[in-house]
Amino acid sequence: MTDAAAGREADASTGADAGTDHVDLVLEQWHEQRPDLDVSPMAVIGRLKRLTLLIEPVMKHTFASHGLDPASFDVLATLRRNGPDRHLTPAELMRSAMVTSGAVTQRLDRLQERGLVTRRPSPTDGRVVQVALTEKGLALIEGALPDHLATEAGLLSALPPAELAHLAESLKALLLGLGDGC
Repeated sequence: MTDAAAGREADASTGADAGTDHVDLVLEQWHEQRPDLDVSPMAVIGRLKRLTLLIEPVMKHTFASHGLDPASFDVLATLRRNGPDRHLTPAELMRSAMVTSGAVTQRLDRLQERGLVTRRPSPTDGRVVQVALTEKGLALIEGALPDHLATEAGLLSALPPAELAHLAESLKALLLGLGDGC
């Protein structure tokens, strides 16, 4: 029995949808061509890649409906989730948003030009810049966030809540195992 066939049989025994996806076909092809290799890691990594390809355009559409791109949403959301009155340094934004300092600077330049964030020297250290949401930036992220969450919920709607919780925990374990802890 092939890896793909075994997966389909397991799905049938658990009551999950036994449909075939693109990755099943890839696994089957590899099994036929290289039966000596364990291609099972592709079942996870391949699906993560495929999900990214399917999810990103939908998310971009939601962001665009608010005049944002993913990078702008990321910065505004990072500032908002740290508290609307809290100021963050570009370095703090970089760590929280997981981007390079150059990328943060470019994002902040664009957001400041649009009047969505302010940058000012720290009152305790003039060498440090603090970034904060403007009222306009706060209003924009407050309006975009519910739509973003609705989009994410829609993208995940094929899975029941218990499976979503299990998937979230499994992905967390994988991230921690790869050194992505706080």
